[in-house]
Amino acid sequence: MLDLKQDDGGVTIRVRVQPKASKNETAGFLDGALKVRLTAPPVDGAANKACIEFLSRLFGVAKSRVAIVQGHTGRNKTIRIEGLSAAEVRDKLGG
Repeated sequence: MLDLKQDDGGVTIRVRVQPKASKNETAGFLDGALKVRLTAPPVDGAANKACIEFLSRLFGVAKSRVAIVQGHTGRNKTIRIEGLSAAEVRDKLGG
């Protein structure tokens, strides 16, 4: 189950990133975090940029509404998505 925190402006979720994957996709959940596979390598912020772009498309929001709050240099990240509720995030993830 996904660990979500909602406030007035949006939602915070935990994401586990696997860089250098064969394609960009979600891969289920792990310990309350959304697992995301990305083709980008983990160098020079490429995986962070790809993560923001992937999540903005997945949730149907502008890239400017998706931000990495914590975990810029690691695989475990905390992501803030502005303008969505926890229910909308769950619906977009199919559960």
